[in-house]
Amino acid sequence: MGIETLGLRESKKQETRQLISDHATRLFIEQGFEQTTIAEIATAARVAKKTVTNYFPRKEDLALDHHEEFTASLARAVADRADDESPIAALRREFGTALEEHSPVAGFAGPDFARMVADSPTLAARLRDLHDQREEALAAALADIAPAATPAIAPRAAAALLAAAHRLLFQRIQELTLAGHANDRIAATLASEAAHVFGLLDAALGDFRTAAE
Repeated sequence: MGIETLGLRESKKQETRQLISDHATRLFIEQGFEQTTIAEIATAARVAKKTVTNYFPRKEDLALDHHEEFTASLARAVADRADDESPIAALRREFGTALEEHSPVAGFAGPDFARMVADSPTLAARLRDLHDQREEALAAALADIAPAATPAIAPRAAAALLAAAHRLLFQRIQELTLAGHANDRIAATLASEAAHVFGLLDAALGDFRTAAE
């Protein structure tokens, strides 16, 4: 099997995945997450029910389809930072980019989607779980760069503070979205609010930042 054939197959898989996700999102918004079944999504996408579950093992993943990117985002920002950039500076820079791009990973999803999540106990619980997973991944990334003399709890403590701040900023974007604010206005508001939050983090985590550089 040639590279071109493999590329076409992968492209087809991505198209099918996106098709299923798009139909699922539409149905979730129209009917509510709890009320929509996998069978209805399969029918709308014109695929077998098993195809849906092969691409999305959990129903929640159909709605929160950026979950893998979300949980890895903070850890990746730390791992990919420049040699002369502190972890906090890298996270601050990455959040600024997410604001400029109106990234769904930062919380931009539109009022209909935000309402759907807010109205679903299942999705709200899943989102909390994803925030926890993101914190765990960040703690592991910080542990990888911490000197041997760093107290064992330090990476976890830093991750707890950093992840809590990102959780707050995510919730703030959702809050403003549900209040009817446009994305550009939300980004402008969050830019100043994030500056305040990261200023507090700089003050709280200066020792860890210095040790990890």
